[in-house]
Amino acid sequence: MTTDWTDRARRYHQAIRMVLLKEWDPIGVADVAAAQDEYDSYIPTVYKLLIRKSPRHAIIDYLWSVETEHMGLAGSRQTTERVVDRLLKIADELKSA
Repeated sequence: MTTDWTDRARRYHQAIRMVLLKEWDPIGVADVAAAQDEYDSYIPTVYKLLIRKSPRHAIIDYLWSVETEHMGLAGSRQTTERVVDRLLKIADELKSA
């Protein structure tokens, strides 16, 4: 049995997963079938930041630190900012779905 809360959480997680994989994708694995879960470990934190209505800069800082510190990549701040703007739209999209 699913509740409204668990259904909402599942939809958020699926939407976040797609944005991280298809739009953020700092290591370029979006088209690798075996790597579709590559960014799943970051979904819970992004979800918490979104549902707590954290400021845009906090979400940017989180993904930026994942990309540049955890993954050790040079990163693209512009891409990270664009991805966060997309993530911030998820709530509105899910409300109208």
